[in-house]
Amino acid sequence: MFSKELLAWHDVHARDLPWRGERDPYKIWISEIMLQQTTTQTVKGYYARFLAAFPTVRALADAPEEDVLKLWEGLGYYSRARNLQKAARIVAREMDGRLPDTAEALKKLPGIGDYTAGAIASMAFDRPELAMDGNLTRVLARLTAEDGCVGDAAVRKRLRAAGGALIDPDRPGDFNQAMMGLGRLVCLPGSPKCGECPVSGRCAAHARGVEKELPVMPPKIEKKTERRGVALVLCGGRVLVRRRPADALLGGLWEFPNFRDAMDVSSLAECLAELGVAARGGRRLLSASHVFTHLVWKMEGFLFAADALPEGESLRAVDGAGLSALPMPTAMRAFREKAAKLLQ
Repeated sequence: MFSKELLAWHDVHARDLPWRGERDPYKIWISEIMLQQTTTQTVKGYYARFLAAFPTVRALADAPEEDVLKLWEGLGYYSRARNLQKAARIVAREMDGRLPDTAEALKKLPGIGDYTAGAIASMAFDRPELAMDGNLTRVLARLTAEDGCVGDAAVRKRLRAAGGALIDPDRPGDFNQAMMGLGRLVCLPGSPKCGECPVSGRCAAHARGVEKELPVMPPKIEKKTERRGVALVLCGGRVLVRRRPADALLGGLWEFPNFRDAMDVSSLAECLAELGVAARGGRRLLSASHVFTHLVWKMEGFLFAADALPEGESLRAVDGAGLSALPMPTAMRAFREKAAKLLQ
């Protein structure tokens, strides 16, 4: 039987991870959200620090958003952190602090989609639900020799049905983790290790010799490039920062004022004037770039001085300690390091 062979392999080869074998729905939820688009090695440290600061749903719900974002700093995809807290507030205030125990109910919470709902329901509540991530998609496409594009809804529906027929009803959480592990360690993109696969004898793609051709992926979307001028405006041992709108890219994080296509001193000074900043001087400091999923920022940083800096809900003037305490995106790292040196 497929699931028995797979689980026997998993019991031997499963990695020792901080969340392995966890039954607390809250801790499983945190780990699964963090693991989206992020390597396991990176998540380990963040997972421990996050749970130390917010050990329960209620602790996360009651925390200032800025504290949550600060602990998320460097993980990227910050909407995950904001949605975590939105969902935690719903669970704490409307569900007596307990996460729902079905995938359908879990999916009604902000930031929880099919994959995360399946992971929590199966691992915490023993529900026979699939956690369809990229690894499961690849494994199932090869097992069934699915030659349709996995980006198509009909194809994903077929793969989900195939996976649902294989899931072990007695160990659904372990089944999902075993499938993920198989995809991560053996059923690799491009070069699967079929000789090491515990279920290769049940794989239709392997039988036909087409395992390297599957799955069929959607065409890659070419990234757009934006040129942005970044202003470090100093005044009396402080530097100007602003908070990005909650509904924007990197929403809720703090940054140095930056403006699209303002790539010289005069253009940046004009943009700063619209913020109420009478900046003077201006010299080029450094260049940096940052790659997002769909976008590349090419940035030029400039140093300005001012006699006064505005303060408001989205603007602050901070010293070195204040700058260090703020949650800022990785895209601003080089500029923050430079600002910290200038403020010393």
